[in-house]
Amino acid sequence: MQMRFHVFRLVPAFAVACALALLVYLGLWQLGKAERRAAELTQHSERAKLGPYSIDSKLVDSRSLQDARVSVRGRFEPQEQFFVDNKQENGKPGVHVVTPLKIEGGTTRILVNRGWAGWVQGRQVLPPIPVVDGVVEVSGVADVPVNKNFFLMPEHAQSLTQLWSRLDLQRFTVEHNYPVQPVVILQVSAAAPDGLIRNWQPPEDRVAKHQSYAYQWFSMALALLVFFVVASVRTLKKHD
Repeated sequence: MQMRFHVFRLVPAFAVACALALLVYLGLWQLGKAERRAAELTQHSERAKLGPYSIDSKLVDSRSLQDARVSVRGRFEPQEQFFVDNKQENGKPGVHVVTPLKIEGGTTRILVNRGWAGWVQGRQVLPPIPVVDGVVEVSGVADVPVNKNFFLMPEHAQSLTQLWSRLDLQRFTVEHNYPVQPVVILQVSAAAPDGLIRNWQPPEDRVAKHQSYAYQWFSMALALLVFFVVASVRTLKKHD
């Protein structure tokens, strides 16, 4: 009988140990996210202070240019222009206008996110955005789009071929037979008025939020441990 009691006592102990391990893991996971976000914010701040990096036809290292100020000279290719759907500005729906730029002195292209435009004539008519002809110098901030595929949210085909659901740099590169820079320029100025809004937000500071989540997981783990210890002591006293 006593042996059976010890066996049944081990079952909840194993379950509690698994729960504790999970709670601690979730806390450490949130702390890791906080550290990575803090590093991203520091990188963004430091690189914003540097002078603009001049991009040419030679392919760049995307990791070293993320958040850096950049400039490039070339010609826009309006025939390859596309629009990224589901972008909002002040609560209004719209698109980001992305135009490839053929870099001067070679065949390499770079995608330029020229800014936001609203739906003027409804979703079946793309906004008419003028494109400057001739050689231009574009300045802005280098960005590496991050695309995450979610199993429960499959990508749907758009009704317009020039309307993309997301800025997929890999897709654009695969669909064209010329070299493409592995970064996108978030344009900050234009050579001529185009009516686009360029309101690029810095990375959101979520460090404190991730830390708070981590402390909650650790607190739950501590509370579970205290509860289990107290309950075990009371159970042992009953069977003495």
